[in-house]
Amino acid sequence: MRLRLPRNAVCSNVLGTAQLINRALYRQLYSSPLDSEYDRLYPGHIPTTPVQKALLAVGSGAAALQNPYRHDMVAVLGETTGHLALVRLRDRMRNDPEGYAILTERPRIRLSTLDLAHLAALPEGSFGREYLRFLDENRVTPDTRADVKFVDNEELAYVMQRYREVHDLLHTLLGMPTNMLGEVAVKWFEAAQTGLPMCILGAALGPLRLSSSRLRTLAASLGPWALRSGSRARCVLSVFYERRWDQSLDELREELGIELPPPLTLTSTKKANTAHAGLVS
Repeated sequence: MRLRLPRNAVCSNVLGTAQLINRALYRQLYSSPLDSEYDRLYPGHIPTTPVQKALLAVGSGAAALQNPYRHDMVAVLGETTGHLALVRLRDRMRNDPEGYAILTERPRIRLSTLDLAHLAALPEGSFGREYLRFLDENRVTPDTRADVKFVDNEELAYVMQRYREVHDLLHTLLGMPTNMLGEVAVKWFEAAQTGLPMCILGAALGPLRLSSSRLRTLAASLGPWALRSGSRARCVLSVFYERRWDQSLDELREELGIELPPPLTLTSTKKANTAHAGLVS
C-alpha cells in the first residue's frame, strides 16, 4: 500500500526543508571570513554565488510564505531576485535629472537625517508635515529599514536601499494606512512601478490575508487605482523627497501623476503596525 501524506503535510515538509537550507546557508555566509576587504563592495555586503543566491531566494521565499511578517526574509527575497528590475530602475533614475542627483549624492532617510522640528513647523497639507503625521499616527520610524547585504553591485544596492527608505513616503503620497489593506494597495502600486519580483509576489499573495469585505474593496476600487497610478506615475525613486518637504502634498501628487486615493477605512494602530512590519522590506 502506498502511503499518502496530506497535502498540508507535504507543503509543510517542503517549506521546512527550504528553511533548513536557508538557515544552513545563512550560517555559512555569516561565519565564513571573506578573502579580503576588496570582496566587500559596500559596508555589510555579503558576496554570493548564483547558486547561493538561488538557495537564499528559495529559503527566504518559503519562510515569507509561511510567515509574511518575517520582514528579514522578505528583504532577502527582494535582494536575491531583483537584479533585472534594479537595473531598469537604476537606468530610469540615471535618465532623470533629479534621479541622477540622487544616485550621485546618495541621500539616506533616517531619523538622524530628518529635521523633525522643521517638518513639525511646516503648514498643514505640506508633504513634510503629512509625512511626519504618518510617522506619528502609525508609530513607525524610517530606522527600521534593513540594510542591503546580498546585492553584488554597489549602485544597485543603493537603489534597493532607496526603495526601502521611501516606502513610508509612498504611504504618505498614496494616502494609505499601515493596515493590511493599505499595505496591499501600496504593494500593488510598487509592483506596477518597480517590477520587483518581491513586490509582485506580495501583491499576489497579500489579498489572501484580507477579509471578504476588504477583498471586495481591493478588487472594486483600491486595486485598479493602485495599478493605474503605479503604471502611469513618474518613477518614484527619481524624486528628491528631502528637497520637497515644503511642497503641497496635492501639488506633488499632481506633478508625479498620482490620482487621489479612494476612501479607505482605518484599523487599529496595533494591527496596522503588524502588517507594516511584514510587507515593507
